[in-house]
Amino acid sequence: MTVATSFEKRSFIYGQRTIEYHLFYARRKTLEIAVHPDSTIIVKAPIDSEISLIDKKIHKRARWILKQIDYFRQFIPRTPKRLYISGETHLYLGKQYRLKVSQGQENSVKLSRGIFQIICKDEPKPELIKKLMKKWYLEKANIQFAESLERCWPKFNSLGFSKPSISIRRMQKRWGSLSDKGTMTLNTELVKAPKECIDYVIIHELCHLKYHDHGPEYYKMLDSLMPGWEKIKHKLELSMA
Repeated sequence: MTVATSFEKRSFIYGQRTIEYHLFYARRKTLEIAVHPDSTIIVKAPIDSEISLIDKKIHKRARWILKQIDYFRQFIPRTPKRLYISGETHLYLGKQYRLKVSQGQENSVKLSRGIFQIICKDEPKPELIKKLMKKWYLEKANIQFAESLERCWPKFNSLGFSKPSISIRRMQKRWGSLSDKGTMTLNTELVKAPKECIDYVIIHELCHLKYHDHGPEYYKMLDSLMPGWEKIKHKLELSMA
């Protein structure tokens, strides 16, 4: 494993676009440029590299970098606006399930035989169906996130930290966060992702118990605890787009 020793944020202009990237100096022999699905650009350079040579090499790869960014952007958004009607599909733990809406004696949501069975006591209007599903997702999120934390915590148990409590709410731009008081807040929408993606987000946040920023030591820890996390992150972003 390549160990990064220092880190800085840099940017350069190519045509009319400003390209920002994270530069890591590490014990390695060659320059590496990686573009992640969220458009984050990671550049790893040998420790003794001159910044002028790094800039020159990155400029030479600028067209490729922009091509990669544009490739990932084509997947966002993929999911059409939800109408909450029969026949529409909704995600849960990485799989799509069709809605079957009917009227009955009480409000309920059940996932049975690969179908979301939605029963409405009153007229099954989209607003009511949305409210019922939102409640169902929150109940399942409480269960799934707690189980994920139990799966992931043994990796951190020996580090001397207290296990965080979990708070769940809808967030616009983040899958999770960790407060200074030790509360892990997770996005309700995350319960729609595969279990390995939920584990990735929780491990990502648990690493912040030791490292509060995303510096080299943080990524070194994440690499050691979850090898191949980049592919899982990619899977999360594409499956939820």
